[in-house]
Amino acid sequence: MKIVEGQTVGVDLGTTYSAIAQLDKEGNPISLPNAEGSVITPSVVIMGEGNKVIVGPSPERMAIEDPQNVIEAIKRQMGNKDFYVVCQGKKLTPEFISALILKKLKKDAEGTVGPIGNAVITVPYYFNDVRRKATQDAGQIAGLNVIDIINEPTAATLAYAWQKGQLGRPDQFEGEKTIMVYDLGGGTFDVTVVRYTATNFKVLATDGDVMLGGLDWSRRMVDDIAEQFHKKHGEDPREDPVTMMQLTQDCEAAKRELSDRAQVSINAYYKGKNLTVAMTRGDFERLTADLMQRTRDTTELVMQQAGVGKGELDEVVLVGGSTHMPVVETMLREITGKAPSRDVKPEEAVAQGAAIHAAILEARATGGSGRMGQAVVNRLRSVTATDVNSHSLGIKITDPNNRTRKINHIMIPKNTPIPFEVSQRFVTNAPNQQRVHICVLEGDASDPDACTIIGDFRIVNLPPNLPAGSPVEVTYIYDKNGRIDARAKELTSNAEAKTEIVRDSGLTNENVDSLEVLAQDYSVE
Repeated sequence: MKIVEGQTVGVDLGTTYSAIAQLDKEGNPISLPNAEGSVITPSVVIMGEGNKVIVGPSPERMAIEDPQNVIEAIKRQMGNKDFYVVCQGKKLTPEFISALILKKLKKDAEGTVGPIGNAVITVPYYFNDVRRKATQDAGQIAGLNVIDIINEPTAATLAYAWQKGQLGRPDQFEGEKTIMVYDLGGGTFDVTVVRYTATNFKVLATDGDVMLGGLDWSRRMVDDIAEQFHKKHGEDPREDPVTMMQLTQDCEAAKRELSDRAQVSINAYYKGKNLTVAMTRGDFERLTADLMQRTRDTTELVMQQAGVGKGELDEVVLVGGSTHMPVVETMLREITGKAPSRDVKPEEAVAQGAAIHAAILEARATGGSGRMGQAVVNRLRSVTATDVNSHSLGIKITDPNNRTRKINHIMIPKNTPIPFEVSQRFVTNAPNQQRVHICVLEGDASDPDACTIIGDFRIVNLPPNLPAGSPVEVTYIYDKNGRIDARAKELTSNAEAKTEIVRDSGLTNENVDSLEVLAQDYSVE
């Protein structure tokens, strides 16, 4: 990790909203406002003419824009090598579009704190290696020195414990706390159980869904109203992009209103016909009950994996804008036996926690930024963390019960504290085998095709006449920085091969460099 010149910040690059924060000189995490005066920026990009880009447009600006120029929820496509948007003859990747959002955050924040150089960017805990690499690339394309990628629930925990005056303060906080962070954002969901003391916090268990968030609640309402419209008028408003965009905005606003009101009215207009739907909070909760059940199932599983029962948590912390829905609090109270806490601001906690983590890294690397006093720097440097891997790591082997198929043999199960090292022995499949192919998998499914291949390597030039069943030892090392070192040794000849996986999927260094140059040609407002 290298610290460059400029301010150090934390960034929550969200599906629907993004935020940027920094520690002030007293060590308080402060959200930095955008040019419009808001501390959260919609993660929406309008591609204009002549390389002009509008990031975070107002609803009024969205209403007059051609839907074909509007890009939303790009975070859900991060790491998808097959996804791109064509604009003025150029194929723009999710990393590039995300970089435009980061450019807006960086540019506006620099108006408050001066030139920004270093950043910690957050990701959902359940982002796999490819998605994490894509996020890191987006930061570089935006002109940021990304000093770390941190998991969103970890960041939220930092924000909670730091602002409570507990983290880094052994003089004020003794003992330990076990808390659960329930993070339901616009596009992703995570739930994590963390145990912390004044100088250390340790993740006990985590799980989540990168394709579940507030967007899905809004879309459920859109589909319901569109189907009612079709039933009454024989026309489907979803067939017209302009009407669909307006209906989506109206349903998003109605969803928010239902957090405070018992009933709302939504109007749909299409082809000169209209429909007004009165939707109660109960109607909305029944319409989306299966989505909430998915988060409940995950929450109960994580509590079980963490060894925490009902009534045993010290705190349940809500993070993410979608936790404003009253049904979230009701559900969590039922399964945890505790009223959830809103002591951190759900939309700002992740960015603020990332800012704390960024300051910790800066303090360790440089001794402090010069902005903060020695007492704050010492507090930052006292904090350590123990994380877990969010996806199991394994290798592809021949199924011992069915020699005609391959399976994923898990060597490091998910929720294993990292760093971690493990060695296991396997055997060659055929007599006189000349090479051994090691395929490194990330995922929990037994079917290798349902997992992500994050690397592979071969032991070659094995000795002649090697009998079938010759032993091969495979070792995995997962270090604290998320790097995976895999190696294998054929024990008869001691022939060895290895690979280090450093988020080597996604864009190449040359791709990132060229996109960084291209991003400089885009004017972001």
